[in-house]
Amino acid sequence: MTTQKTPLLMSRILHRGATLDPDVEIITLQENGTHRQTLKKTAKRVSKLANALNDYGIEVGDKIGSFMWNNYRHLELYQAIPSMGCVLHTLNIRLSPHDLTYIINHASDRIIFVDEDLLPAIESILPDTPSVELLVICRHGETQEASASNQIDYEDFIRQYPEKFVWPDLDENSPMGLCYTSGTTGKPKGVMYTNRSTYLHTITQAMTDSMSLSAVDAVCGIVPMFHAMGWGLPFSASMLGCKQVMPHRFMDPERLVQLMSQEEVTISAGVPTIWQGIKAILEENPGKYNLDNLTRLTCGGSAPPISLMRWYADELGIEMVQGWGMTETNPLGTLSRKIAKRSHLSLSEEEQFENTGKAGLLMPGLEMEIVDENWDPVPHDGESVGELLIRGPWICSEYYNDEQPEKFHGDWLITGGIAKIDSEEYLIIADRSKDLIKTGGEWISSVDLENHIVALEGVQQAAVVAQPHPKWDERPVAVVVLVQGANVTADLILKHCSEIFAKWQLPDDIIFVDQLPLTSTGKIDKKTIRSNLMDENYQLPELRAG
Repeated sequence: MTTQKTPLLMSRILHRGATLDPDVEIITLQENGTHRQTLKKTAKRVSKLANALNDYGIEVGDKIGSFMWNNYRHLELYQAIPSMGCVLHTLNIRLSPHDLTYIINHASDRIIFVDEDLLPAIESILPDTPSVELLVICRHGETQEASASNQIDYEDFIRQYPEKFVWPDLDENSPMGLCYTSGTTGKPKGVMYTNRSTYLHTITQAMTDSMSLSAVDAVCGIVPMFHAMGWGLPFSASMLGCKQVMPHRFMDPERLVQLMSQEEVTISAGVPTIWQGIKAILEENPGKYNLDNLTRLTCGGSAPPISLMRWYADELGIEMVQGWGMTETNPLGTLSRKIAKRSHLSLSEEEQFENTGKAGLLMPGLEMEIVDENWDPVPHDGESVGELLIRGPWICSEYYNDEQPEKFHGDWLITGGIAKIDSEEYLIIADRSKDLIKTGGEWISSVDLENHIVALEGVQQAAVVAQPHPKWDERPVAVVVLVQGANVTADLILKHCSEIFAKWQLPDDIIFVDQLPLTSTGKIDKKTIRSNLMDENYQLPELRAG
């Protein structure tokens, strides 16, 4: 007997939830109250959107950008665009105009859907993005400005179209999503997700030993939908028919706690700073919010402190699940559950929490290895350190229209992480390339900052290094050598950097020195710079002021 050769297409799973449980709601937080919409209504609007795009002239393979918060219309894009054979390009709203212009042009986006409060950022770069033909404005009852000739309101765009669309048959390796990572030097690099890769990722994410997602869950995705496709949660929740709870732009901890309490959220996902902020609200207001339904929090972007995991477990009975991944891994690579194996049932609670502090166990279908400088595997003993490689059916094999051979070794992705694997196959991130600074779950390239600072007349050398921050994990600090007699100030350097970098990417401090330490090969020795700052008990200006 042979089985059917059914292609793995997102259209085969994304609309399943609406078919099985049509009255389940999608909740979006608004300025005043919430917007509520059933899965059945969402499915009809998704078909209307696909018909509107098709009638406009959008074809299979075309790229469509979204510059949006987490909300019901963004979810409609997530379901319609991949299903009709097009590519959803989620634009990071935190990027500078310089980087946004580059990635829109590199992707050749034809249409961009944009939330009304974010419209000025896109309008300012439109003259430099010739591929963009139309802006579709998603209004939320907060403004009533008339649209320009190349703009149309979302509801006007879809209103006249039928509520039924026949999803096309495609090759399962057809592209469906495009995300750009700024986590490397140089220009942002695009990672193209396919129907096949995301289909497999979606099913794996829902597994019991993964995020243990179920149709009975109420999922609150706080991780932005522009960040590695919202960690894949919008796809998994749509497949299962979960209640989805979306915060839109209202990301302050108190609003989030109120929302999760009101909507009886069972699982949520976000970076450590989110959970630290919510912890503070709960401690300030004991007994005010009911989170009895919340059973687990997924945490990624950077490693959460074990003390934070213990607090949620001890005070609220909530399991915090640490995960590791990258834009290049779609993004789920490893997860660390408190009890991840049958043999862990006999571990003490202390030992179980020790495991949650690790980056986690590999997801089924993936392979990872730690190698030395000769590409030889190192022992999985929890002590031997090497370069982390990963491969599998949803792992990036190349960057979109951008050859980067140094990022791959055979069919392995070179993650840039320095790590070890212990005897139980837990991944432990020991270090990472210090050319990268992770702040609030986002990457900053220190090399790009250095190159721009050095381009300023009067600057001779610059090194940007990470310094620890209790809320943002790390913040950049620039150590600068000036040309003798140059009249360059810290304010001038920050103003110069703000020309192409977003505010959150700017250095927190500028330190002027007479010379920078060099390695034996003449390169700037950042390891020594960091060591010297530690020896001097250096603190960021914000922390000194506090």
